[in-house]
Amino acid sequence: MYPQPSLPLAYGGVPSSSAAFSPETEPGSIEDALLQLVQDHHNNSIKLRERTADREKKDAIKKAARAAELMVEAVNGGVQEAFVNEKRIEHEIRALAATITRFTKQTDHWLSVTNSINSAIKFWFVLQEIGDFENWMKIMEFDCKSITAAIHNIHQP
Repeated sequence: MYPQPSLPLAYGGVPSSSAAFSPETEPGSIEDALLQLVQDHHNNSIKLRERTADREKKDAIKKAARAAELMVEAVNGGVQEAFVNEKRIEHEIRALAATITRFTKQTDHWLSVTNSINSAIKFWFVLQEIGDFENWMKIMEFDCKSITAAIHNIHQP
């Protein structure tokens, strides 16, 4: 994951780990001790770098998972809000449909009442006209009787 920096070489060079116990160096010498110290330091720094890299990798995974959770919550929050709004709108539509049905029935009732009133008024006018006709007939009958009586009185000796 991370490039491993090469260790700085001492004057005359530091032999590699395979050459650390070469027959040229004497065991227990200062050079051998220094080489062992450098090699231990190098191994420890590699182990530390690996542990740090593993920890950073785990942290990065945790942070990515948390970011994904937050994005899902944000998206779900919008979806949930849309769902709640949809339910509220459906409820209002049902209430409006019931109100419209009630108003339609009330309007039909008013229309039937108005038609019956109009019929009654027309019937009243018809009755009034009939009443006027009966009155006219009575007047005509009375006039005819008066004329007949006058003519009868004229022709009587």
